[in-house]
Amino acid sequence: MTTIPTMKPAPSPDEVRSRFPALERRHNGSAVAYFDGPGGTQVPRSVVNAMSDYLLHHNANTHWVYPTSIETDAMLAEAREALGDFLGGRASEIAFGANMTTLTFHLGRALGQRWSPGDEIVVTELDHHANSDPWRHLANERGLTVRAVRFHAETGQLDMDDLAAAIGPKTKLLAIGAASNLLGTINHVRRAADLAHVAGALVFVDAVHYAPHVLVDAAALGADFLACSAYKFYGPHIGVLWGQQALIEELDLARLEPAPAYSPERAETGTQNHEGIVGAASAVEFLASLADGATRRARLKAAFEGLHARGQELLERLWSGLRELPGVTVYGPQPGAPRTPTIAFTVRGMPSEDVARALAERAVFVSNGDFYAPTAVARLGHAKDGVVRAGCACYTTADEVDRLVDGVRGLARRPA
Repeated sequence: MTTIPTMKPAPSPDEVRSRFPALERRHNGSAVAYFDGPGGTQVPRSVVNAMSDYLLHHNANTHWVYPTSIETDAMLAEAREALGDFLGGRASEIAFGANMTTLTFHLGRALGQRWSPGDEIVVTELDHHANSDPWRHLANERGLTVRAVRFHAETGQLDMDDLAAAIGPKTKLLAIGAASNLLGTINHVRRAADLAHVAGALVFVDAVHYAPHVLVDAAALGADFLACSAYKFYGPHIGVLWGQQALIEELDLARLEPAPAYSPERAETGTQNHEGIVGAASAVEFLASLADGATRRARLKAAFEGLHARGQELLERLWSGLRELPGVTVYGPQPGAPRTPTIAFTVRGMPSEDVARALAERAVFVSNGDFYAPTAVARLGHAKDGVVRAGCACYTTADEVDRLVDGVRGLARRPA
């Protein structure tokens, strides 16, 4: 008789929340509701414990023969495996760095050595400037041309016709965000990547805002390189770069001569943040623990499907609640369009900082400003005061969404 293995039930929202000590914080007598996840999520206890255990019991530099160094090598190797599973790649394609911005500058310097004056780079107006300014700096140094793809301010979506027109025979790189950290828009990356590859260009994908909400499959996206940041998916402040191994190994990356010349370590500089790398791997394990499956990748897939469904429910509740309020304007794609549960909005007559400060008094933490996407914010008409941003995470509840909407309702009723 064949025994069918039973699947463990997914943890309840309360069980998930119990893993985050930050949720015990109170402000002005109320439990804090964190909607600042697009700028950095809270961290589960297991991630902190993994980092603490490394520092207290295994701390060493790499590639030596004594036990703690050997243990460090093994833990970093396992972290590359975990992040490979997370991004749909191999351990030999996973490099670490201080953050996505630093990794992008580093990669750009190597790529730029292959390009000549007159060659072109395509970026988008919708992107975080970590995926446009490094390429603009490179263009200034190398005499390259940068073409910026427009987005539709009324829908928050890229103008795909403009993107197709921007890519041509001189294009060497398309730098595109998988999702907008400002508006939550999920871009048609594969369609854009196919256009770039037909033109003979490489594709660099910023997945910083995408990775917390959609399980990344770098190859399916059509990426040649892809970067993300662990502190956006419940880990510590550290950046991750995935790149096709053959490309990493052929690039003339800036490195010290004694440093490893093989992939992926040749894409890294200096002694790495070992505890941060261990913490990033633990964040992947946390996400995988939210579902069942035969492999870590399968568990991640099931977990992200559940998180996406719940995130869309919260998004619809937040979107409809804010849209009903007089004087409140909500930006970005409507629910049902490809997007993350991140919303940007303004309250008529109130600078974004005043809105965020007033909500903070009610223990509702939102962020405000331009979020390093000033081009997109300017296109929305708020270059001076910015917008308010609220993002739902795995620990967000419907009650917290209602608290946010109620807080904004009180502000919208204030006399001008």
